[in-house]
Amino acid sequence: MTKAELVEQVADAVGPGVTKRECGLMVDAFLDAVKEALARGDGIELRGFGTFKVRHRKARTGRNPRTGEAVEVPARDVPVFKPSRHLCGRVERGYGVAVAGEPLGTIGRP
Repeated sequence: MTKAELVEQVADAVGPGVTKRECGLMVDAFLDAVKEALARGDGIELRGFGTFKVRHRKARTGRNPRTGEAVEVPARDVPVFKPSRHLCGRVERGYGVAVAGEPLGTIGRP
């Protein structure tokens, strides 16, 4: 799914009172807030969805795959996402696309 498709899906879910442009601004604002929090080293917990964190990776010795030469890889901080059990369960069950106003997973399921 692209960002444009995400904006369109959000606009459909919200309804006719909000334009796609306004939904695009909301999606951008959310993503900017996530980026800013991670840049500060803060974590973000979205219950039922998952957790965004910054994890520190230690310095290590790697190998150049082309030459086999040892290369020092410096320590660094990297963003990570850990999905919630609820999200993992929904993905595992293979739920379909939601219809506005109907919870995800009820379509075509008994």
